[in-house]
Amino acid sequence: MTTLNAPVPALLYGTAWKEDRTEELVRLALAAGFRGIDTANQRRHYVETAVGAAVSAVLGDGTIARADLFLQTKFTSIGGQDHRLPYDAEADPATQVAQSFQSSLEHLRTTYIDSYVLHGPSSRRGLTDEDWAVWEAMEALPHDGRARRLGVSNVSLEQLTTLHRGSRIKPAFVQNRCFAINGWDRDVRAFCAREGIVYQGFSLLTANPHALASPAVLGAARRTGRTPAQVVFRFALQAGMLPLTGTSSPAHMREDLECADFRLEPAEVRAIEECGVRGT
Repeated sequence: MTTLNAPVPALLYGTAWKEDRTEELVRLALAAGFRGIDTANQRRHYVETAVGAAVSAVLGDGTIARADLFLQTKFTSIGGQDHRLPYDAEADPATQVAQSFQSSLEHLRTTYIDSYVLHGPSSRRGLTDEDWAVWEAMEALPHDGRARRLGVSNVSLEQLTTLHRGSRIKPAFVQNRCFAINGWDRDVRAFCAREGIVYQGFSLLTANPHALASPAVLGAARRTGRTPAQVVFRFALQAGMLPLTGTSSPAHMREDLECADFRLEPAEVRAIEECGVRGT
């Protein structure tokens, strides 16, 4: 198995729900300084081909080397797809993984994927035989270097624990929607920290408008002279997360990246960690 892994960036640029602006926005994100791009082979919410067009253009002009770019995409089961499937609907799960992965390589115009993620288990509780068949097929991909690391998204603590215990290749990444009301997914984050898994948090802003308006966030924003969004992303970094942002604003892209340029006080991190739970 290859060990030539691209550095994991501090932030990822998420490409969901961009539709015909996908290529433009990915180019803008790369120009702003993002070196990690998250997508999926799920036409329902992503345009993976447009991500590939943007990446190819930037790599072609020599401003970024492929080795410095972290590309993450996902296998999405039929339950998460619309009619525009990237695989044969009648095929077995292993064949569907192989077809979807090869399609992603073609869409992204690359010979390897830095992180290949199971978009989510097929049911809300537990792991089905289909989930295990999909993961076992994914486990074959790193051996020839086509997928450098594996991950799982939209997963509960119970599902993650089961997958980690029963898999040959353990997930290197977990990507979950992160709600302040649940302690910013505290239990899953704690498991990830214990097992050396990188926790990727998405919807940090859109899922938590109450947290952005909380005294904890607003007070930290006043002290640091930063925006509430920057404070939330900085909190995520200091809490051990890899944040995703999907902003369509070039100014906000730059601001999001600037969250690496300041620090919150430990008391501020603790207050933000608890702000949704306490309702303050």
